[in-house]
Amino acid sequence: MVTFAVLALVVGILWLAASLIGFVFKLTFAVVGSVVGLLAGLAGLMVGGLVLLIVAPVLALALLPLAMPALIVMALVWLVVRAARGTSQSPAMTAR
Repeated sequence: MVTFAVLALVVGILWLAASLIGFVFKLTFAVVGSVVGLLAGLAGLMVGGLVLLIVAPVLALALLPLAMPALIVMALVWLVVRAARGTSQSPAMTAR
């Protein structure tokens, strides 16, 4: 019975040691993987930003014919409102 208890204790200690080693490996690879993923995400954001800087003006020019009627209406409204306001007179400064 004592032999079985000692054998179970040794197996349990070896099991715990192997579990601890596995935990350390898992933690190490998780940290390394998260750092690599973070760097890859930052690189993706940088590349995406550069692509957006290149594509956005081209896309705006391509959509200009589609947006032209709305731009013309906005310009006409702006001209009418500006003409209706007239010239604004700033109040004269009076000395006391």
